This record gives sequence, structure tokens and C-alpha cells, in this order.
Amino acid sequence: MSSKQDKINFVVNEGRVKLHQFNPSRREIWSIVGKTKEHWIYPDSNFCSCSGYYFGMIKSKTPCYHLKSISIAKKENKFEIIEFNDDEYESFISGIISDL
Repeated sequence: MSSKQDKINFVVNEGRVKLHQFNPSRREIWSIVGKTKEHWIYPDSNFCSCSGYYFGMIKSKTPCYHLKSISIAKKENKFEIIEFNDDEYESFISGIISDL
């Protein structure tokens, strides 16, 4: 895979986009399962936890391909919804932070 578009297509078509939804609040946390780890994406804030996002934004103000992957997955309805109860939110966030 060489181009950004190829990477986006791969992520979306391989079902690597996940929506972690907490109920009844309907809070959302998005992730993309990568080759070695999971990347946490906050599309409303235009943020991704991957190193490509960090370096791309510093160098050229260009976000990583994960953000575009989320957008396309939403449009094409190609994402997995994983439901949680609101009382699991705090421990879920703690797990994300410890992974980073």
C-alpha cells in the first residue's frame, strides 16, 4: 500500500473502524485497529492518537489518514459498533490512557 487513499480503502474495507458507544448517554469513542496497536480518533476534534497525526500536523498541518477513514466509514456505514454501559466509561478511558 503506497498511497493515502489505498490505506484508507484498506482500513474501511477490512472492517478496522470501530465505534465504542456508551449507553444511555450515547457518548462515542472511535478507534482504528492497526497492525500493531489501536489508534484512538476524536473526529469532532480532528484528533488521532497515532504518531503520523502528530508529525503530519507539525510538518504540514495535514492530519493522518485515520481521520479520513472514519469519515468514509461513516458515509458507507462500514464500521463496527461496540456497545458499553455508561458505568464502564471511566475504566475504558483509563485503559486508553495506560495504553498510550
